[in-house]
Amino acid sequence: MSSILRKELHQIGIALTPVIYLGTIYNSLPPKVPIHLNLQGEIDRFGNKAELILIALMSLLVYLIFIIVPKKKIEAMGKKYQKLKTLLILLMSLLAIYILHSIKNQTFSNPNFLILVIGMLYIIFGNYSKTIKTNYFIGIRTPWTLKNETVWKNTHVLAGKLWFVGGIIIVISSLVVSKAYNTYLFLVITAIIALIPVLYSYIQFKKVSKVI
Repeated sequence: MSSILRKELHQIGIALTPVIYLGTIYNSLPPKVPIHLNLQGEIDRFGNKAELILIALMSLLVYLIFIIVPKKKIEAMGKKYQKLKTLLILLMSLLAIYILHSIKNQTFSNPNFLILVIGMLYIIFGNYSKTIKTNYFIGIRTPWTLKNETVWKNTHVLAGKLWFVGGIIIVISSLVVSKAYNTYLFLVITAIIALIPVLYSYIQFKKVSKVI
């Protein structure tokens, strides 16, 4: 068995773990289960337990997204591609299992763990951001980054720093800040690190266009 195939099987196994877990608890779940929480971490919507299949498939969806990225773009990232892929699939699997476990045991009292995991995703993306080559699937995909490789590169260097620092702040705040305030802090930080790279890509594109 080739090393590439072993890696794929390993990642597929991780991606399918939430599906397997859901299969083991599905019959013990009530017909209606909590599906959505408000900003205070309180359940505000119930739904059919069949909807949980979508949660269980989150990590598999991440795996499939990586699979459909053009091979040329994958090779350009080198070994870091497989590391990024494995880490994101693993975190999404853990997140899905946590959500399913919380739903089963009705322990959705503190959303800080979910926010902490998302903060870790931000850190991972920030760490690998500058290695991502131009593509239509992963990264800061604005009309301006997709039109110019220099704009893509500069935008992802900045985005990497913002997402890495933002992720660290979110992780720390999830451990020390109460859930009521941490949710709002998370939303503010997410908005900042998402909007600044978009605006920056536009400014960079205008600069590059003038030079050309």
